[in-house]
Amino acid sequence: MRDDHPKVSIIIPFYNDPYVKEAVESALSQTYLNIEVIVVDDGSTQHAELLKPYEGRICYLGKSNGGTASALNHGFRHASGEYVAWLSSDDFFYPDKVKKQLAAMRSADAWIGHTGFDCIDGKGRYTQFGITPPASAHDLMRAFTSCNPVNGCTVMMRKSLFNWIGPFNEQQTFTHDLDYWYRVMLAGFPFHLTPEPLTAYRWHEDMGTMRNKERIERETQALFSSYRNRWSLYLRQLGAQ
Repeated sequence: MRDDHPKVSIIIPFYNDPYVKEAVESALSQTYLNIEVIVVDDGSTQHAELLKPYEGRICYLGKSNGGTASALNHGFRHASGEYVAWLSSDDFFYPDKVKKQLAAMRSADAWIGHTGFDCIDGKGRYTQFGITPPASAHDLMRAFTSCNPVNGCTVMMRKSLFNWIGPFNEQQTFTHDLDYWYRVMLAGFPFHLTPEPLTAYRWHEDMGTMRNKERIERETQALFSSYRNRWSLYLRQLGAQ
């Protein structure tokens, strides 16, 4: 019998982030009630005290520092939900995020999905509204030849898909998400899009994307190169090239 209210685990990787309280508050404030919130402290030396008010309301997992991929893997392995959502500690979900995305994914029988999002700055001021990835499946797949069109903090997936695909590649310091999306799609699991913006994505000067631009570019180009032949063949097979 289908469970009409499956549990959703929200994984929040955390490392020395002063915004983590907003992320946790947004996860705990979801209108969908059957959730668990897992905060993975990746060896933080600052701001961990911000999590103390949430004792008993979140699952706190501490570990030595290993990077975002290792923190995600740790959280995913401990997740007890049928579905898992990823939320960065400097972003936040809107109250209906889980409810709306889960309903849309289940209606489409999707194993993995993403949504639109808004952008905010370091002070929480909105800078862009309604950023939506390509709606066409073929357009989305073509976009993967030159960029990563899927914002990881909008992604929800079945826990069983993680068990099927395996963990995030912890050797990919910055592109573990892009690598994972390739692996998921090449295994035959397309992304389902809920176009409504359901997450606020924060751009600020202390974020890793800003501080490590050159390293990220090198790693991204190397990843594109490693997948180029397989991805081109896949697009041809689907008639998307």
